[in-house]
Order: sequence, then structure tokens, then C-alpha cells
Amino acid sequence: MENSDVAIKIEHLYKNYKMFGRKKDRLLETVFPMYQKHSEFSAINDLNLEVKKGEVLGILGKNGAGKSTLLKMITGVVTQSSGSIDIKGKISSLLELGTAFNMELTGEENIYQHGQVMGLTTEEIEKKKPEIIEFADIGEHLNQPVKTYSSGMFARLAFACAINVNPDILIVDEVLSVGDMAFQLKCFKKFEQFKKEGKTILFVTHNVADVIRNCNRAIIISEGTKIFDGDVKTGVDKYKKMIVGIEENEVQEEAVETNKNANINKNDNQEWKSKFMQNPDMLSYGDGKAEIIDYGIFDKNGDYQTTINNNDEYIIKTKIKFNEFIDEPIFAMSIKDFKGLELGGTNTQSYKVLTGTYQKGETVIVEFKQVFPLAPEKYTLSFGCTKFKQNGDLEVFDRKYDALFIEIIANRDCLGIIDLKTEININRGN
Repeated sequence: MENSDVAIKIEHLYKNYKMFGRKKDRLLETVFPMYQKHSEFSAINDLNLEVKKGEVLGILGKNGAGKSTLLKMITGVVTQSSGSIDIKGKISSLLELGTAFNMELTGEENIYQHGQVMGLTTEEIEKKKPEIIEFADIGEHLNQPVKTYSSGMFARLAFACAINVNPDILIVDEVLSVGDMAFQLKCFKKFEQFKKEGKTILFVTHNVADVIRNCNRAIIISEGTKIFDGDVKTGVDKYKKMIVGIEENEVQEEAVETNKNANINKNDNQEWKSKFMQNPDMLSYGDGKAEIIDYGIFDKNGDYQTTINNNDEYIIKTKIKFNEFIDEPIFAMSIKDFKGLELGGTNTQSYKVLTGTYQKGETVIVEFKQVFPLAPEKYTLSFGCTKFKQNGDLEVFDRKYDALFIEIIANRDCLGIIDLKTEININRGN
């Protein structure tokens, strides 16, 4: 690896698995190599990836896309069929917690065994042991055989061992939710510490909010192939389309003109959305069976509002036109910050609102009465019209992500992103 700034470099990586129709075909092929009765499944297909030191890379993809296979090859658990993987630095994996553990040994003995597998000397393990024991917090169970542990205790000790070896590269795969809430908080604090220390982190999760919150780059893997590599928000938007079955050529990026006028009288005949600052990069997609044709925010008098006081109640309206017969659609809205993190949202299904039956050509106006108890800042509003099919899959008729810009104001400072609306009383006694 020539570039000193690169932590991981992968070139033309392939991983193929043999697939046998019958059990005896596997045996026959092993005994008689000329007897070829297998087909091949390509789990990873010509993947190229370069990760720089200090990057936090989010890896997205549906189940079976090849994410875990890729991580297993990077950590050396699985050998690639062809291609090269160059690693610079010590890797610690939270991919398969406890794989180095011996179930017959005690927790303390396994701390030593795990450290040795990670290449630490006995002195280094001794130095790290108190920190691991404190982090795992499993009490007297530390001196009992691991085979007697509950799944929670096992995960806590394995996580503590994996994360406290001071790695240069950390591999995280859907494991930041082990243990109780207190332990989860410790896990996230350790994760934040690693980020501040400039560790290289590969982060796999289905929770896109975690990717937005933690990562500075994202890739998407589909059927073993890397189909996206770029900024986090764009990657998350693309992944959201994938998981509801919207193909790239079905998606239209709507360009709309912006209009900064606010508080315009309600009695004109223009579209609501023309009165607001619209997002020229709004993401719009769906199968078109219903269309969100208008949207806006109004005060109690019915006047347009784009500057929102976080104490007051407003009405968010969406107008939907139906192009086919639809029974009980779900109407939704949400608010996000400029990083793309969804801060809150609601829909008619969550509130158990029966939405009715609509014929082709019908139009409906949906109103959400809403207070926005958020810190003063600029945000985006998104809208949706969907429905769950009988098989449980979500069908998206239309979604307008980040459609409108709004600005929230307040009459006092706010710590964090939520205004807690606290009432403070101070009573001085004798």
C-alpha cells in the first residue's frame, strides 16, 4: 500500500461459493475432482474500495447484499476467491463477538486468550484488563466459565474485549445495541471516543439514522456489487429507495423554483407550495398510483407561515391526487435537520386514523396539527403517501423528501435539538 493516508485498499475483490443441488454431489466432487456438479454464487463481485485513515464509512445494503461477507474478508475470517485486500494497522472486529472465546474457560481467562489472538503481549493484556473488566461490568461472573453466561453477559464481555485493544481500524456490524441501556450508552460513548481519536471505522447497520449521525462517507452494496460511493445523505436517500423496491430509472429528482415569500394571504388561487422556500434538490419517487400535488404550512388563521415559533401550533397540509383506486392509504409527514437526520414524524397509521377509499381522479387534503418543539434552526419537511400490501411489503405511491425549507425560531436559547419546554420554580425556605 503506497499511500500512507490509506488504511484499507481493496482491488478487484471476488468471493464465490459453490452451490450443490444434492448433498452427495458435494461428496462426489471432493472425492473425484473431475466430477463437477456445482454452480457458483457470487457473494462479492469485482469490488474496489479505498478507505482513508480517520474515515467513518457507513456500509448499506439489503439483507444478503454481501456486507457481512465483505467484512469477514477484511478481518480475515473468510478468504477471498480472488483480488487483494491491503490493511494498514491493527483491526478489531465487532462483527462476530466472542469468536476467540473458549466456552470452558472463565471470563478472565478469555480476556487473556482474546488479547493473544489480537496479537497483544501478556504485559499489554495486563494493562488493558482492568479497563475491560470495568467496561464489561459482569461482577463475580468474571471468574465463572463463559458457558454459564447469559447471552447478554457474553456479549458484554466480548464487546469489552474487542473495543479495548486500541485498534487502528474498528469493524462494527449491528452490535451497538448489546446489553441494557446503560451498557449501550457506554458503547456509544466509546464509539464517539474512537471517532475523536481519528480511528478508521467501518460501520454496518440497517438504521440509517445511525449512519447519518456517525459516518462521513457511505457505500451501498447490492448483490455483491458496490453501486454507490459518496456522501452520506445521498447514499441514505438512495438506500431508502432501494428498500421499497424503487429502481433508479423510476426516480425523478424534481427541480423546483424557490420562493422566499412567507405569510402571504390565504385567499389567492396559487398553489400552496409556491409560497414557500422549496428545495431544488427535493427527492421525489413512487409508483404514481397517487401523487402529492401540493403542500404548505398554515397558522390558526389559515395564513401561510415559513417562520415557525416553537411554542405555537401550526397546520401542515398536503394535497393528494389519486390516479388509481386505493383503499386506506397511509399519509405521512416528517421533519429533518440539514444533515438528513429524521428528528420526528408521524402518519395516519401510527395514530390509527382510518383514511378511507379513493377512486381514480379523486383529491384529498390531509391536515396535521403540529407544534415543533425544536431548537431554533433551519429544517426540511417531507411528505409521503404509502400503503402496506397484503404480504407486508410497503408500497410507495409518492414521497417528497426534503420538500420544503422551514426556519424555527424561539424566544429563548435551547440546549441540543429539543426544546424541553421546562417550567422552573425556585423556592427559598427558611
